[in-house]
Amino acid sequence: PTNTTTPTITIAPYEKQLVKVIRVIDGDTIEIEGNIKVRYIGINTPELHDPRRRPIQCYGQISADENRRLVEGKEIFIQKDVSEVDKYKRLLRYVWADDIFVNDYLVRQGFAQVSTFPPDVKYVSQFLEAQKEAQENNRGLWNSCPAKK
Repeated sequence: PTNTTTPTITIAPYEKQLVKVIRVIDGDTIEIEGNIKVRYIGINTPELHDPRRRPIQCYGQISADENRRLVEGKEIFIQKDVSEVDKYKRLLRYVWADDIFVNDYLVRQGFAQVSTFPPDVKYVSQFLEAQKEAQENNRGLWNSCPAKK
């Protein structure tokens, strides 16, 4: 069953909250307890589940697998920026697992690229620096996906 209501978890901006990850949906989206979907702020990974039935994008499965390795089944911290949810009613959050800032890690290691939607820009300069580092070192999708080179 799909959760069509706005999630009831509400926290003040920049406050961290401990939650349990039930499953990883793709490289930048997870589901936490309560059937609540969480979309990582500031990043975008190649699509794994394209609603238009297109093939999985280059590095989509690898990005999802790395996100799964980092967070699935774990208790993680999530942090709100300004916006509560996106147009799909997913919580918008920054994510930490085992002292790893997951949003930054995925960009820095080449599993994701920066995708900023103001007003949620708290870490945008950090993410842009991380992406530059990934590109300069040909990490992940910057090495493996022809369209990204």
